[in-house]
Amino acid sequence: MSERKVLNKYYPPDFDPSKIPKLKLPKDRQYVVRLMAPFNMRCKTCGEYIYKGKKFNARKETVQNEAYLGLPIFRFYIKCTRCLAEITFKTDPENTDYTMEHGATRNFQAEKLLEEEEKRVQKEREDEELNNPMKVLENRTKDSKLEMEVLENLQELKDLNQRQAHVDFEAMLRQHRLSEEERQKQEQEEDEREAATLVEESRKRRLLEDSDSDEGAPPCQPRPAVRPNPTAILDEAPKAKKKAESWERSVGTLGSRPQLSGLVVVKKTDLDCSIECGGAPPAQGATENGQVADPAPRMPGTSSLSQLGVYSDSEDSNSSN
Repeated sequence: MSERKVLNKYYPPDFDPSKIPKLKLPKDRQYVVRLMAPFNMRCKTCGEYIYKGKKFNARKETVQNEAYLGLPIFRFYIKCTRCLAEITFKTDPENTDYTMEHGATRNFQAEKLLEEEEKRVQKEREDEELNNPMKVLENRTKDSKLEMEVLENLQELKDLNQRQAHVDFEAMLRQHRLSEEERQKQEQEEDEREAATLVEESRKRRLLEDSDSDEGAPPCQPRPAVRPNPTAILDEAPKAKKKAESWERSVGTLGSRPQLSGLVVVKKTDLDCSIECGGAPPAQGATENGQVADPAPRMPGTSSLSQLGVYSDSEDSNSSN
C-alpha cells in the first residue's frame, strides 16, 4: 500500500529507453474530450437552439494541411441535444475565435461581421493616407467636424441633465397633493349642490301635489249651530216609577232616546237658516216687514207624543202620591 503514492519509480541499471517499442498511431486520430459550446448556435436539422457554455462529449481531431503560424487547427464533432445531428466547428487562431463548419448556424453572426467590416475599412483608410497626403487632410477635417458635433450633442445632454437636477420633487408632490384635494373638494361641492337641487325639486313637487289636492277637495261648510234636543223635556221631567202599559211594552217608553229620537223632526226657523248660511242673526224685535216682533222668543213646537208623555208622567206622579 505504501507504493501506491510514490512519485519516483525504480529504474534498473541496465534500463535502455530506446529498446521500448513505439506505437505507430495515425496522424488524424480522434480523441474524446469534454468541452463547452464556444458560441450560440442553432441546429439546421431540427431548429434547436444551443446556448454558449453547454457541455458536450466531443471528438477532437487535428485538421490536416491547415495551420496558422505553425499552430495546429483542431476540429470538434458534437451532436444536437434534440435530433442527434452531427455539428462540427474548428478553431480560428488568427481571430482568436471558432469557425462554424456545418450542421448549424451561428447566432449573432452579424456583430462579428460588423467588426470585421470596421477593421477592413480602417485598414483601407490607413493605406490611402499612407500614399495620399490630401486624403489625410480631408480625413482630419471630417474627424474634427464629427468631433464638434459629438461635443455639441454632449453639451445638450449635460444641459438637459442639469435642468432635471434642479427639479424639486417635493414641490411637485405637494402640488399634486393640493390639486388632488381641490378636485375632491370640488366633487364634494358638486354632490352637495346636486343633492340640494333634488331636495328642492321634491319639495316643489310635493307643494304642487298638495295644492292640487286642496283645489279638488269640496269647500268645508260651516258647522251648524247646536240645536236643542226636542226630547230634552222628557229627561227634565221628574223620574218616577211608571206603569208598564201594554203599548209601552211593544213600542217602548217615550223617554228612550234611541227609539223615538228619529221620529221627532225639528221645524227650522228663520234664525236657523240665517246662521247656517253664514249671515248674522236678525236684530231682536225686528222682522222683514219692519214690524216689531214679540220680545219673548217662541219655543219650538212640541208634538203630541211629547205632550202625551208629559201627561203620563203627571198621572204616574199623582198616583204615586
